[in-house]
Amino acid sequence: MTIAYRRAVPEDTPACVVLRGRTRENAFSVERLAEAGVTLESWQAGIADGSLPGHVATEADEIIGYCFGERETGEIAVLALLPDHENKGVGRTLLNLVVADFRELGFARLFLSCSPDPAVRSYGFYRHLGWTSTGTFDHRDDEILEYRLA
Repeated sequence: MTIAYRRAVPEDTPACVVLRGRTRENAFSVERLAEAGVTLESWQAGIADGSLPGHVATEADEIIGYCFGERETGEIAVLALLPDHENKGVGRTLLNLVVADFRELGFARLFLSCSPDPAVRSYGFYRHLGWTSTGTFDHRDDEILEYRLA
């Protein structure tokens, strides 16, 4: 099957919410997303008004992964991928698409939070792609990484 990439649209949100609960690590249920202040409606509104730009990867018209960022801050808010599609470059491609969007918006630095545990996949994934630790942590004890744009 061929994987296609495109900009996210508000109608993608229900599938994105479901996918977020099916990831291998750091899965979030609808309830956990709501506790974090993310609802179907808020996510759709963010895509619609451009405050949460993102891209989705599809295979046979099914969303298999996505990446979104916060336009106001330059934070990569989420990168999620179905387990069957890991280690195929899909996550890297999605992240690179959002990074390119933020470069066009004029950002010089992006940031994200991820597990500080080297056993967790995101730890090595982001570092391999050039993200570096800021030495700081968020309220969930996730490590803040940054990426400097040329």
